[in-house]
Amino acid sequence: MSYCWLRQGAGLCHSDCYERAYVGQAELQPQTPNSKYVKLNVGGSLHYTTLRTLTGQDTMLKAMFSGRAEVLTDAGGWVLIDRSGRHFGTILNYLRDGSVPLPESTRELGELLGEARYYLVQGLIEDCQLALQQKREALSQLCLVPMVTSPQEEQQLLASTSKPVVKLLHNRSNNKYSYTSTSDDNLLKNIELFDKLALRFHGRLLFLKDVLGDEICCWSFYGQGRKIAEVCCTSIVYATEKKQTKVEFPEARIFEETLNILIYETPRGPDPALLEATGGVAGGGGMARGEDEENREHRVRRIHVRRHITHDERPHGQQIVFKD
Repeated sequence: MSYCWLRQGAGLCHSDCYERAYVGQAELQPQTPNSKYVKLNVGGSLHYTTLRTLTGQDTMLKAMFSGRAEVLTDAGGWVLIDRSGRHFGTILNYLRDGSVPLPESTRELGELLGEARYYLVQGLIEDCQLALQQKREALSQLCLVPMVTSPQEEQQLLASTSKPVVKLLHNRSNNKYSYTSTSDDNLLKNIELFDKLALRFHGRLLFLKDVLGDEICCWSFYGQGRKIAEVCCTSIVYATEKKQTKVEFPEARIFEETLNILIYETPRGPDPALLEATGGVAGGGGMARGEDEENREHRVRRIHVRRHITHDERPHGQQIVFKD
């Protein structure tokens, strides 16, 4: 105000003082190319930025505004870019700061990646690719257990995965005899073990449940698209004047076969330590395999529990006989 009162003596009003002061400040600002603002019209989305921002990184925008590429402008001086303006603000913020918060949506993240590739913003391309990869890995960590409803569906599931497969077939209703007293508990134990293995190895193995097969309780193990082994957990008990179905719970054998099937992971090669622990390679030996091991890869190891003859059926003094 003191400045204005002094200038009034020279015949200048307050508005004249303000205008001249403003003009004086504007004249003092350096008019370097990097400080010039650029008006951008990206698909109808209007943006203001500086040449410094547009030419700070080696991108397509730097080529446009350094004279290496053609730039189209309208009558109002807006530079026209024939792209969607949905994510262009994020592109500018990355050019300003070197990093930006990425979208949570996978779809928007893919759209941003497409725009970053168009403008050749290499750092943002890498950030988007890494974020998408992390989302895919997080999705693959979900413990999904498909239910097999037909033989055709089982074949499709086996053909569509590169992981080894563990399948549990449990169908309690498929039985023409009564069950022994421990069968129900053992059937539940098999199902519980399957769930625990699925939680532990779901990132490396595909687990399937089958409730339509002919067996009552049977584990199957697949590697590289073919069945490697199966563990049948049921047997017939010949009791007095009747037959009963017995369900076993061979926990150690099931866990061993699950470890064995990990050898067939792809694209990973055989793990020597795992091979040695599961009997695939002799202790301290090399990778050479004998003829028996080569033949074993082409046949299914079928492990069945033994069929028992009870004491009531045996003649006096006869030893117990097991029938495989």
